[in-house]
Amino acid sequence: MVKFRDYYEVLGVSRKATEQEIKSAYRKLARKFHPDANKSSKEAEKAAEEKFKEISEAYEVLKDPEKRKRYDTLGQNYKAGSEFRPPPDFGGYSFDFGNLSGMGGGMGGAGSFSDFFEMLFGQSFGGAGAPGAGGFGGGGGFSRGRANRAPAHHEADIDLSLEEMATGTTRTLQISSPSLAAKTVEVKIPAGVRPGSRVRVPGGLTKTDPNNGGDIYLLVKAKPHSYFLLEGSNLLCELKITPAQAVLGTQAVVTTLEGPKTVKVPPGSQTGRTLRLKGRGLPGTKSAQPGDQLVKLKIVIPEKPTEEELKLYQDLAKLEHKE
Repeated sequence: MVKFRDYYEVLGVSRKATEQEIKSAYRKLARKFHPDANKSSKEAEKAAEEKFKEISEAYEVLKDPEKRKRYDTLGQNYKAGSEFRPPPDFGGYSFDFGNLSGMGGGMGGAGSFSDFFEMLFGQSFGGAGAPGAGGFGGGGGFSRGRANRAPAHHEADIDLSLEEMATGTTRTLQISSPSLAAKTVEVKIPAGVRPGSRVRVPGGLTKTDPNNGGDIYLLVKAKPHSYFLLEGSNLLCELKITPAQAVLGTQAVVTTLEGPKTVKVPPGSQTGRTLRLKGRGLPGTKSAQPGDQLVKLKIVIPEKPTEEELKLYQDLAKLEHKE
């Protein structure tokens, strides 16, 4: 028996919230509770990590129309924290990544989704000390949610970091079902895959299985990133500059998927100005153009200016007043 989770309550949105409202709520909370932004103490970082996992799990369900519909149907008679029993017809194939490789970025060691999530949508496999640790860390979780939809083929979600989508990676997929012995398949994820694209695993099941359609299709999902936001093929990030740098211009170093890069901030830049790094988003493929990295400027003032800085600001204020 597990406790019911109210994903709408976690994100602070109504059950009639639009996709954009859900995305906006998630982004706001993810920035607030990301462990990298809560390092004042180990306790604060751990609490933020748990909250971040909870937020990400809620978003994983509510951002997907099929998962959201399924959740709404099952959860309409429950309240957060109440006892929850799974429907009797949940079952079928299970998938697990055993020997993960090519991991990048993200929140190492954050673990898997909750038992409640696994009960409804399949397993996200992993956790501290487990082979193939998944979720938000270097492992990359894997869901079973679409595994038993149609007899023609089988589908399941695969969560990839932005680094993995950009460079490609290799996973080991373990497949099992009531009528099929466990089978291990190596999956090569090509560079440049986008969220929503499908990776075909040919011959994933055998003809002896009554529910077999021959192949498995992995639906690509993007894991939350601590620095970038993904929009289409473009990567969005923020660059903080001082008032002096905004007025005079400067050169600053920004993070890209390929490593640090120096950018030129023009004199007279305002908060909200966007610098474009051509071709620094997701790489191009046969079906998609390469994306760009969009660097949004944000002017920040010192919270505790020195006496010298205060004097200079006072002189500047006098000049502005004369004008």
